[in-house]
Amino acid sequence: MVVMEDDPVVSYKASRKNQMRGEEAQKYKEMSTSKHDVFLESFLPTGSYKKLYSYTHLLNGFAVHAKSEKAARILSGAKGVRLVQEDIKMAKMTTYTPRYIGASGVWPQLGGAENSGDGIVIGMIDTGIDPKNPSFGSFSDQAKPPPPNFKGMCRSGDRFPPDSCNGKIVGARWFARAGQASGEFNATIHFASPYDPDGHGSHTASTAAGNFHTAVISRGYNFGYASGMAPGARLAIYKAAYPFGGYMSDVIAAVDQAVEDGVDVISLSMAPSSVSSGPASFLNLLETQLLLATKAGVSVVQAVGNGGPDASSIVSFSPWITSVAASTTDRKYNKSITIGNGLSFSCGGLSPPTPGETMYPLALADDVSIANTTDGSNGCQDPKVFVRSLVQGKVIICMIVSSNYYQYETYARMVDTIQKIGAAGVVITDRYTGDIDYEYQPIFPTTVPSAMVLSGVDMMNLIEYYENNTARDGDGGVITFGATVRILEGRRASYSGERPEVADYSSRGPNIENSQMDLADVLKPNVMAPGHHIWGAWSPTSDALPEIRGESFAVLSGTSMSTPHVAGVVALIKQRYPRWSPAMIMSAIMTTADVTDRSGRPLMARRDVGAVVAATPFDMGAGAINVARALDPGLVFDAGYREYLQFLCAVSGVDEAAVRRAVGASCPSSKARWCTDLNTPSVTVASLVGSRRVERRVFSVGGENETYMAYVRAPDGVAVRVSPDEFTIAPGGAAALRIVLNTTVPGNAFSFGEVVLRGDKKHSVRIPLAVYPAAVLGP
Repeated sequence: MVVMEDDPVVSYKASRKNQMRGEEAQKYKEMSTSKHDVFLESFLPTGSYKKLYSYTHLLNGFAVHAKSEKAARILSGAKGVRLVQEDIKMAKMTTYTPRYIGASGVWPQLGGAENSGDGIVIGMIDTGIDPKNPSFGSFSDQAKPPPPNFKGMCRSGDRFPPDSCNGKIVGARWFARAGQASGEFNATIHFASPYDPDGHGSHTASTAAGNFHTAVISRGYNFGYASGMAPGARLAIYKAAYPFGGYMSDVIAAVDQAVEDGVDVISLSMAPSSVSSGPASFLNLLETQLLLATKAGVSVVQAVGNGGPDASSIVSFSPWITSVAASTTDRKYNKSITIGNGLSFSCGGLSPPTPGETMYPLALADDVSIANTTDGSNGCQDPKVFVRSLVQGKVIICMIVSSNYYQYETYARMVDTIQKIGAAGVVITDRYTGDIDYEYQPIFPTTVPSAMVLSGVDMMNLIEYYENNTARDGDGGVITFGATVRILEGRRASYSGERPEVADYSSRGPNIENSQMDLADVLKPNVMAPGHHIWGAWSPTSDALPEIRGESFAVLSGTSMSTPHVAGVVALIKQRYPRWSPAMIMSAIMTTADVTDRSGRPLMARRDVGAVVAATPFDMGAGAINVARALDPGLVFDAGYREYLQFLCAVSGVDEAAVRRAVGASCPSSKARWCTDLNTPSVTVASLVGSRRVERRVFSVGGENETYMAYVRAPDGVAVRVSPDEFTIAPGGAAALRIVLNTTVPGNAFSFGEVVLRGDKKHSVRIPLAVYPAAVLGP
């Protein structure tokens, strides 16, 4: 953005009493605009820039999009220029989550946004990708070659031409043989190519590594600018899921190919629909294949599932996988309506306002429907039941059973009906005066002014106002419509600064060992990231959400959305520390996660029927991801393939033969007694009988000697002792820790605590504790 020394309209002739208006002001604007054009032509080569705006009223200047930083330097030194400032994102952002979790704060350390994640390839195992989406456009006119360690290929096909692999996308394949064999795969609608017929894969890919500052336009409105967590990372696409779901055999083929191709991170926003039979959940084929991917140095990030808030609903089990829970953010879309008596009601609805600032006649749908229809307005689902002459220019009140709103089609058909009958807008209320939990329901933009009244009390006040201002004849027919309403803008986001909450649908621990639901000594989920109402790329051909067919961006919710946030953060850490193992990266993310907000209040979790309670590690894992701290964790816990084998061999009910069948390797000669012996950045004991000694080993990744002190918050009913309680560690050094747990008061549930290692160089390493104090052993 360039501000010139010339006056704008408002300050021209400032020494005079009057201000330019009318034709004089218009001529001055035209003259200033022309001067901007001449100025640019005289300093920048033709074709090297594009002027976006001329500012003439409050500022005299322009916005220009140039292809090089050299242009900014030239303009900064030009005579007549007062100020040059690089364009920045405003508060009205779309994928606002890079800033919310601190990713954008570390981009400068990694060479800027466009270079953050550079050299890292994220393998997206999902429903494919739409290569034409602007989130995946080439980095520049000259596409960068793939990282030298990546050997993947681009398989072209239907809607996926050879030039789809453009520098951002470095590889693309599709896997559907199981789907073909089952008869569910249809090449006409599912596309025999890496193209995304569903939208889900495009959404997750853009969240992980979508291009920086991509304009998000939906229904003709610019909702802001989106960036992936690692905008400079590359994407390798492995399409193995479809609108009908997917098969593990296709997914396993995709994982196999991804590791062979040389990806650095695997993002997997899918999981088995149920716990596999067999001796342990950790031994199903996908889990053990992901262990082998970890052995190859690939970090695996997986959705924990959408089965919450039920306990033990997680579907990502193993300690070598980073399993991700979903949270809310502080971004809200505020919508309201104002009625003729001056009252205003808070509403939901990602829609434009009614035009102008005038009030519009209000009509109940049943009052403008054909009298002999069996179900009145039929929930505004059918345009044919309305009397066109009565609905023109009015805002229609449509009554629904709120539970039906949770079905996308109901709302979509309602809005479509209002558009077809030529009404000015729609106000949606619950037929039975109940509250509508809009916050936790799917949302999508509409072009029709629409608003959903969320409060049952507001709904009753609205209907009372309507009836008091509607004249009826003896049969109840309307003589005159006297009620009026105005629907206000609902597409502008606000940011409240609220702490994240665990989303109600996010699957919960405790983790389970097998299909008999025996509890495991492994913490799941591992960490929490934003997953609720997330903007991302979308496939315009998708029928998954008919109401946004043809659009390139969508708002989705789920642990599928939180997972690529973490995958992108893993890419940033991998770029910064290329020699770190997957376990070290997971440790950095977990030990630095937030469990409180900035004012020290604990994070909360949403339960059934809107209840909110303090979050536990079974809700959020180690806490909400904090990217800045994850890049400087101080200490890390590490574990490799041998340690994971020791863990498997310690699982109750698993013998050496089962391990050998699953992973092709025998139990190490030095066996672990307990699963809790695995060197993880958490301690989970599903049944503490008497005492348990837990050994841990930490490694310093700090830049100088640091002295740490251990602080304990013991779980209820458990005594915790850490030794040593103080130690000094040099860069690259290691230290052994012993955590001894003793049951003091047996209980009938898990209780939670933590060990925090606080260093004198400001590092803080938090180890969550989840313990079921089952029994006290006698003397």
